[in-house]
Amino acid sequence: MSHSIITDLEKRHTVKHYDESKTISKEDLDVIYETLRLSPSSINSQPWKFIIIESSKAKQSFEDTFANKFQFNQKHAKAASHVILFAHKTHYSRADYGKVIDRDIEIGRTKPEDKEQAFGAFAFVDMNTDETGNNAAWTKAQTYIALGNTMHALARLNISSTPMEGVDAELISELFSEELAGYQCDVALAMGYNDPVSDYNAAMPKSRLVKNDIITVL
Repeated sequence: MSHSIITDLEKRHTVKHYDESKTISKEDLDVIYETLRLSPSSINSQPWKFIIIESSKAKQSFEDTFANKFQFNQKHAKAASHVILFAHKTHYSRADYGKVIDRDIEIGRTKPEDKEQAFGAFAFVDMNTDETGNNAAWTKAQTYIALGNTMHALARLNISSTPMEGVDAELISELFSEELAGYQCDVALAMGYNDPVSDYNAAMPKSRLVKNDIITVL
């Protein structure tokens, strides 16, 4: 198939080694940040925070979160240009959704007199909330929508990436406690530019099941 989107996705691969000397430009970072902001979520809940690991201090802290496990991903902490921590709120509340509705009123999407009616969508949250108020499984799922959206944008920008579920949520919560209060990070995304010599995955053929094995058209 000949299409620019397919071309970008064919080129994309999970990077195994980054070139530490190369950094993402401010212009591209602005696009990435806006991509994160524009990501869709169920009922437009946006139950997330995106923590950008950029400074040497932050990279050291992130590297330290691999002290106990997942050391195979530790090398990306400093070698990648940036890392994004995708964090979800573990107890998403009516007050949290109220902020979304207030924003809708501010931009004219919802009329002020319809504010209470707009809370009707919160029923989807209630359906996924346990007796303790925890709805982390539901909010975590929303972060994966943002993750996929961001990985696609990076492919289009010719920026390499490595999704990492191999992160220590407990240590991340401890070392980034101030930034993550009330939120939990179970997945991160390294991004930058691969080292063409050491990144063995770049030369490997892309492995995907054939279309007929995974797509059924009715």
